[in-house]
Amino acid sequence: MPFYRDAVHPEEPMTALPLTLTPLDLLALALLCLSWLGVTRVIEHPPRRRASVSVLMKTYRRDWMRQFVHRDPRIFDGNILASLREGTSFFASACMIAIGGGLALIGNTDPLAGIARDLEAAEIPALLWRLKILLVLLFVANAFLKFVWAHRLFGYCAIMMAAVPNDPRLPETEARALAAAEVNIQAARNFNIGLRAVYFALGALGWLAGPWGLIAGTAIVTAMTLRREFASGSRRAILRDLGERRP
Repeated sequence: MPFYRDAVHPEEPMTALPLTLTPLDLLALALLCLSWLGVTRVIEHPPRRRASVSVLMKTYRRDWMRQFVHRDPRIFDGNILASLREGTSFFASACMIAIGGGLALIGNTDPLAGIARDLEAAEIPALLWRLKILLVLLFVANAFLKFVWAHRLFGYCAIMMAAVPNDPRLPETEARALAAAEVNIQAARNFNIGLRAVYFALGALGWLAGPWGLIAGTAIVTAMTLRREFASGSRRAILRDLGERRP
């Protein structure tokens, strides 16, 4: 059975690892995982009569490529795609910095031990601090991988757009444009998943305040994410514009 030594009082005898996680901790972790998977499922596959913003935007991305075929010159479309790639690049870089900072904190939990003293939580071992930081890093690492793949997919989309013939009368013109739209949709899907991973990483930080902090962080992030996708002003504006065309 593995053991840990208390980070705040290293001179005290070691205690068995299973004592570090309470049933409430396990319940909070299960709630976090179920919320993460459930939110992703509901947003990507919403009820037919209540589409999410992410699903509604697919129509605009396909319309964009249809308009792109008839636009001359196409500099405007290139600038839009470049801005999308810059956004994914920014978030990927931010995740790399966060991962580096988290790994450094795992290697030296003294700053967290100081926080524990301030909160009178000196009984929390260093190993449990590392576990809490690792949970946050798992979400951040997932976000990083999604942002990197989204960046690459936007690059594929740019190449496919460049391969669309300038003559809209050619039979392959619209087919290639719609194929580029589907790649663009997949890139946006990965970008959105990465953003949600960042949101849940912030919610997972609540575990540093204990299991109730994790439960509260999970509830806040879940409610905020669902509101933005299903009850936001932007969604109402999109629905007004789409009208009967909504999926």
